[in-house]
Amino acid sequence: MTFYKHSGPRSYLTSTMTDRFDCYYCRDNLHGKKYVKKDEKHVCTKCFDKLCANTCAECRRPIGADSKELHHKNRYWHEDCFRCAKCYKPLASEPFSARDDGKIMCGKCGSREDGNRCQGCYKVVMPGSQNVEYKSKVWHEECFTCFECKKPIRTQSFLTKGDDIYCSPCHENKFAKKCFHCKQPITSGGISYQDQPWHSECFKCQTCRKPLAGTRFTSHENHVYCVDCYKSDVAKKCNGCKNPITGFGHGTNVVNYEGLSWHEYCFNCKKCSLSLANKRFVINGDHIYCPDCAKKL
Repeated sequence: MTFYKHSGPRSYLTSTMTDRFDCYYCRDNLHGKKYVKKDEKHVCTKCFDKLCANTCAECRRPIGADSKELHHKNRYWHEDCFRCAKCYKPLASEPFSARDDGKIMCGKCGSREDGNRCQGCYKVVMPGSQNVEYKSKVWHEECFTCFECKKPIRTQSFLTKGDDIYCSPCHENKFAKKCFHCKQPITSGGISYQDQPWHSECFKCQTCRKPLAGTRFTSHENHVYCVDCYKSDVAKKCNGCKNPITGFGHGTNVVNYEGLSWHEYCFNCKKCSLSLANKRFVINGDHIYCPDCAKKL
């Protein structure tokens, strides 16, 4: 495959006139107007666009006097139309190859079309040389490198992300989820809690360090606890029965008053045992009473 450089973006010369000049075609006076000199003829921009402009090989529209024009082997393009036929990369200032079918391609896509060029350096892979083949593409062994660390992969395992190739350590560091606790990559397994990933071994009770994966637990102030440690070390004690208020099972509803807490089922009149949840009550010492029983004290 041969690479060419086009002659560069250009436009026909334009200027303003101070002496009498007429357009070669419409005879319009060009004094003080822009004009184009085409084959030694002075042409107004309107006639140039209509009668003299080359046709873009891509969009098939005229390349006007104010447009930048690129040309290669008697073919012409608008600057914005001069793109790789494969990836549409602009090629106005890039090396390109002209295919036998007339298509223009960037060096990378042209090499891929040929099939026997290295995808790293785009040079020919000679028969018998050390090379790597992957998905019908070929690389020199030293060109088959990790996208992140740039080291040759050779016989190591690798992973891909889009069109990029990574050695296993770089892929792990760049794309693997990081444990919320230790901030290290999670390579396998792991658990999710409150939309955060954890290593199973990092998800432990704050107090006894027992792993909590697959067990009942609760959280308090950004820490997680097993049920036993939460009951003994963290949970408030009911002012009625003196047992922990855990929020589990029967004791899910809580009554709080002036820094004291009760299970809802313990918040009863000391004398008549009437439930006082969501009702008026009177506190006398450590006990609560309904208004009627309080009057009899």
